[in-house]
Amino acid sequence: MFDFPVTLTPDGDTVLVTFADVPEAITFGADEDEALLQAVDALETGLSLYVDARKPLPVPSKVKRGQRTVRPSALECAKLGLYQAMTEQGVKKAELARRLGWHMPQVDRLFDLKHSSRLDQIEAAARVLGRQLEVRVA
Repeated sequence: MFDFPVTLTPDGDTVLVTFADVPEAITFGADEDEALLQAVDALETGLSLYVDARKPLPVPSKVKRGQRTVRPSALECAKLGLYQAMTEQGVKKAELARRLGWHMPQVDRLFDLKHSSRLDQIEAAARVLGRQLEVRVA
């Protein structure tokens, strides 16, 4: 769902990582493996800018043959999925707080990609939006 294609470009002694769909996410590493590890944090940071600005999340473009992809961590994917559901339904944070019976800081933390929210909180928020949280190990 949030698998974004990356472009890896050798740049001297490093490998530059860019995302066509999330131009705010740029990073590098000493080699390809390190660059891909750094890319997760860069992607999460870039996507958090969309959440903070209350903009729709970018849609990952189609992956070209042989192209690598990067996705946020599982917890961040759950938070982004919740944010996307709210955006699609036109539900604001204040309305989500009302439906959940929570205070605004609790709802704000759900959308802070650096905060370690509990999955049961994300699941409760998804439920009041008519959605469900699915977790699987592939």
